[in-house]
Amino acid sequence: MRTVAVIVQPGFAPFEFGLACEAFGLDRSDDGIEPFEFRICAPDPGAIPSNLGFSINVVDDLTFAETADLVVVTPVPRASWSRIDPRVAAVVQAAAARRAWLLSVCSGAFVLAAAGVLDGRRATTHWKYATEMTRLYPAVDLDPDVLYVQDDTIITSAGTAAGLDACLHLLRIELGAEVTNTIARRMVVPPQRDGGQAQFISQPLPAVASLSLAPVTDWMLANLHLDLTVDQLAARAHMSTRTFARRFKQDLGATPAAWLARQRVLHAQRLLERTDHGIDRIADESGFGSAAVLRQNFVRTLGLSPSAYRSRFSCPDERADAAASAA
Repeated sequence: MRTVAVIVQPGFAPFEFGLACEAFGLDRSDDGIEPFEFRICAPDPGAIPSNLGFSINVVDDLTFAETADLVVVTPVPRASWSRIDPRVAAVVQAAAARRAWLLSVCSGAFVLAAAGVLDGRRATTHWKYATEMTRLYPAVDLDPDVLYVQDDTIITSAGTAAGLDACLHLLRIELGAEVTNTIARRMVVPPQRDGGQAQFISQPLPAVASLSLAPVTDWMLANLHLDLTVDQLAARAHMSTRTFARRFKQDLGATPAAWLARQRVLHAQRLLERTDHGIDRIADESGFGSAAVLRQNFVRTLGLSPSAYRSRFSCPDERADAAASAA
């Protein structure tokens, strides 16, 4: 993925538009990340009014979007949910046909649905608009309870900040967990939020609402290779098992076992990217115990095997740096 087009139309939402610009439009060369060729496009270039009373000046028409590797669709006003500019529809349909990435933020999913590319696909949008989406586009398999959904090369996200989760998810697929970590750190946001479906963005540090759990989660991250039980963790937190489990789910959005499994997968990802360790050793250091269990968790969570992941996301320079540091 090298070229990114963001389509804006009259009445666009500035915040959701800004998320796409932040994720794909900034030059991060100083972090060693090659920038995308990024353009903002509109059916009729010129002053495009937002829904907050100001306009942006858009130079490019939809020509760039016709061949872009990623086409991002920003939210549109309610009046546009049941009809769509035929020029935008053509770009969206062509992108789906050539298997380019399509990503919608919030009510931008209505543009994809109106273009027909979500028929028979799983998708999401802001929970507040779910009923209207189902009414207008019953062929869409709508899931209103998640932050985002990927169905093949089409990604739809829920409201507002969930669009950033979707952007990070796509960056993770295209650039790998380590690079996405760097981007998320620059944004000063947690690269992963649990939201009811598997989301595969690397999380370097746990997002803990209660500082009382921070020492425990830090210890868990430092001891992923151990056989950790909820009883042990509760004792370390000086809580009863029941209280610990309830507090953990409340603060981190997942059970201790689910959170631990996710962190083990993430640690295995980093080892696959940055080291030459064999699969058995990575399974042991990640706490999975065996290559078979590691492979099972990888396929269930990421949809590909550890060896396939390494082939795609291995970072030779980081492996060399890690080897030099260990020497």
